[in-house]
Amino acid sequence: MPTKKTTAATKTTATKNASAKKPATKKPAATKTAKATLAKKPAATKSAAKKADKKMSQIDAALTVLKKSRKPLSCKEMVEAMAKAKLWTSPGGKTPDATLYAAILRDMRKGKDARFKKAAPGRFTNA
Repeated sequence: MPTKKTTAATKTTATKNASAKKPATKKPAATKTAKATLAKKPAATKSAAKKADKKMSQIDAALTVLKKSRKPLSCKEMVEAMAKAKLWTSPGGKTPDATLYAAILRDMRKGKDARFKKAAPGRFTNA
């Protein structure tokens, strides 16, 4: 079967016809009204209730343990104390103390806003 050869002229007319079929209508951009921004209610009571139901993160639990102990602890000691107090348990990881160590070092990079302070090699206190 012979194939039909297309020329440049037929290609341009085909693209012109295709572009002519598209509607040229634009939707107007949505504008904010003053009423819409004032109608938002603060959700402070809901977020406080959700935080009480939510599990505590590993680093928050470590901070709680350090505040209660009042002495420098190693990450391994913090993980054991968190599990004993039922603040946080490992979800099945092999090295939760190494994960905590890395999280504390990331937190310490915040400078003045850091929640942890290094007391000795491998031991931390709350700042």
